[in-house]
Amino acid sequence: MTLRVGLIGFPVEHSLSPVFQQVALDALGIPARYELWPTPPAELQQRVASLRAPSTVGANVTVPHKEAVAQLVDELAPRARRVGAVNTVIVRGQRLLGDNTDAPGFLFPLRERGLPLADFRVTLLGAGGAARAVIVALLDQGCRHLTIANRTPERARQLVAEFGIGHALTLGPELLTVLGETDLLVNATSLGWDGRASPIPLDWLGQLPPHAFVYDLTYRETPLLATARQLGRAALDGLEMLVAQGAESFRLWFEREPPFDLMLRAAQEARAHRFGTIG
Repeated sequence: MTLRVGLIGFPVEHSLSPVFQQVALDALGIPARYELWPTPPAELQQRVASLRAPSTVGANVTVPHKEAVAQLVDELAPRARRVGAVNTVIVRGQRLLGDNTDAPGFLFPLRERGLPLADFRVTLLGAGGAARAVIVALLDQGCRHLTIANRTPERARQLVAEFGIGHALTLGPELLTVLGETDLLVNATSLGWDGRASPIPLDWLGQLPPHAFVYDLTYRETPLLATARQLGRAALDGLEMLVAQGAESFRLWFEREPPFDLMLRAAQEARAHRFGTIG
């Protein structure tokens, strides 16, 4: 029997996950197919219920369904409960366990670069599901200097109150003074996916200290990243995070160690084919 695993979201056609996940499955000889499962909100409950089929191992979940799926699974792993969102569903018999691998995925490239997050002053742009995973990851690393900036300040204030860390701002001029003291700037909004938009005016990046690190969770070139590099700041896109969170999902589904380097190379090649060279 061919096993099935897939990506639930809407839309999902842009995703690179099938490329690098299938490479891992084939390399380890696992008889499974990684599929795209585009799911409009009205069909989400039915889609999650379908994961109980005998041939299904699990699923990844992407926007806009991460928080909704947390209400549809049978059980939440502690990590998913803290984040308040599910990006990985593991099928155990007839029960569905919801987990979240975005937090370790976010941390992976930062650890690889040896960044001292506990000492960093971090400015986080956005207050959605991705931002929640970033906050949990930073808390676990001992980070206590956090500013959350969001277009709707009420959502940022809600995160500050819920997690008991940082302070909230709008994505307005008040952010300029904070940028001058920022060691790590994280874009957890979707602005930039089109290759044109930016969550903040690009000339504001000149306020960042010379040593500042700019991390955009989008896994393609964005104006934010391009401008940061032009100004001499270190810049990182979200591809390593994408593969790292996918590798952690793979471990949860199959209880085997995935070939991470092979997955990353496949993702890099697929991205270059689709979006061109980054950096």
